[in-house]
Amino acid sequence: MTVLQVMSDTDAEQVVLRTTDPEVIGAELARRGIVFDRWPLPADQRAATGDILAEYASRIDDLNAQGRYRHTDVARIAPDESDPAWPETAAAARGKFLSEHRHAEDEVRFFAAGRGCFYLRLEGEVVAVVCEAGDLVSVPAGTRHWFDMGVRPDFLAIRFFEEKDGWVGDFTGDRIGESFPTLDELLAA
Repeated sequence: MTVLQVMSDTDAEQVVLRTTDPEVIGAELARRGIVFDRWPLPADQRAATGDILAEYASRIDDLNAQGRYRHTDVARIAPDESDPAWPETAAAARGKFLSEHRHAEDEVRFFAAGRGCFYLRLEGEVVAVVCEAGDLVSVPAGTRHWFDMGVRPDFLAIRFFEEKDGWVGDFTGDRIGESFPTLDELLAA
């Protein structure tokens, strides 16, 4: 389920808003200059694990009508119980993005399957957006944020970039993320 939770940036327990209503989520994020959209999913969800770029070609073309995003790729992280190193690999992948960072360009993601949570540190608040299959979010360039894929990462996302190295994070060194609920805690609430 898609969730929006807005908290004070100095006290995670001070929840200003929590909703699962997609219309409210879209309006609240738009008010903050953040793009949020819902794309239809294939009737057969297993199709989403095939050639996802081909499946969403028309949507990708529409999003990139101005030619801004010259590079797209697919990020896939899924549990691999046959790999004994998977828990450590997953923890390392998760840990990389739990630290607050920003990017020189917008961070645009469409979740075709699974889920993840963007935490956006805005003026006086932290906005947590749990994205699930069908959600598209665009984090504006320069926005301090972190991302949690949960203790059992499992998602498939299309990523959009202006430059090939657009995903490189400028880490702030601030440990703010440690003071806020994790993806798993947000979903359990």
